Parts: sequence; structure tokens; C-alpha cells
Amino acid sequence: MPVKAILTDIEGTTTSIEFVHEVLFPYARTHMKGFLQTKVSDPKVQQVLSEIDPELDFESLVERLDLWMAEDRKITSLKTLQGLLWEEGYRRGDFKAHLYPEVHETLKLWKAKGLALYVYSSGSKKAQKLLFEHTLEGDITSLFDGFFDTTVGAKRDVSSYNALIKHIKLPPSQVLFLSDSLEELEAAQDAGFMTALVCRGSKIGNTQHRTITNFKELNL
Repeated sequence: MPVKAILTDIEGTTTSIEFVHEVLFPYARTHMKGFLQTKVSDPKVQQVLSEIDPELDFESLVERLDLWMAEDRKITSLKTLQGLLWEEGYRRGDFKAHLYPEVHETLKLWKAKGLALYVYSSGSKKAQKLLFEHTLEGDITSLFDGFFDTTVGAKRDVSSYNALIKHIKLPPSQVLFLSDSLEELEAAQDAGFMTALVCRGSKIGNTQHRTITNFKELNL
């Protein structure tokens, strides 16, 4: 079956792991307490904090969030707060998002060929959109047809990909999922997706998935 849509991960796939772990994550840990102090009356922030634990006092909430960030926990409420915080950082110009050299041009080529493009990341949809809006190449969000996060389910669960396909509205056999995670690719494959392992500089042993080192290697 021909590829009609591409679903891509972000970290290690479109964007370097170093940008996420050495820029975004440290920024969030450094600024989270001050951000919450200034935004404590914001209804969006209040709603997220109440979902974590309404019984915790402010300092305990900050400690819990810091622990989750230290452990890189994939918790939706944490990812939502990080997205809100990073928005301020992007707006102030504190950093620009990294893309691998060929990503922008290849995405434009795929879009010109009529392929639908989607993102699926553990970061919140807001954080995803902010990243692609503030790249060194400019705002490229218009290339994408949709963004998905862990509100549809964990990225290593087959059920998440079954849920995604209902939104994409194509047979899974016509959707190619790109990721640097074997566990994610296996879940997608079990749901019927085509898959490709994006291996940027790291060595991967034998795998049943097609392996590429950059997007240009995909002949679509």
C-alpha cells in the first residue's frame, strides 16, 4: 500500500535529544517554581495543579514536579505545565528549537507530494506546536495536519495507535510512523502501521524495522 500519511516522533527524530535534555528540560527545572508563583491565579495552571493533588501545599507541589522532571516522567499534567512555561521562554527569545538539517526541506517535499503530516510526542500538543513555531528555520507548523500527545495514550501502547488512526482517518497500512524508539515502533507495527527506525548516530542491532539515518533516505 502507498504511504499517504507520515506520523513522526520529535525527540531524536526531528529534533536532537540534546536540545530537549540540555535546553528545554533544564530550563523547566530552573524556572518552574517562579513560573508557578507568577501564574498561580491563572485558571489553566490552577486546573492542572488540581489534577496533580489538590491536597498538596505549594512547596510540596513544586517538589513533586521537580522529582517528576528529574525522573523524566511522561505525566500529562507535568507536560502541560512544561508547555506553558516553555511558551514564555520561546516568546522571550530565550531559545530557538533545533531541527536536524534535512527535516524542514524533506517535510516540505512530502507535503508538496500530497502526504498528510502528523506529530506524536510525549510532550504536550502545546509544547509540540511551540517547538515547530520557533525553529531556527522559522514557523513550520503549517506543514502539519495534526498533533497528538499522551492524552490519546502512552506511546508504547498498541491501543494508542488504534486511537490515533481514528483521527487520521486512513488505514494504518497507509501511515508511516517515524521514531528512534523500538518500543514505540513495535506498538505501532502491532496496530498495522508501517514503521521506520530513525537512527541518528547511534548503533542499533538487528531490527525488523526499516532503518534510516535521516529523512532523505525515505524514497516516498
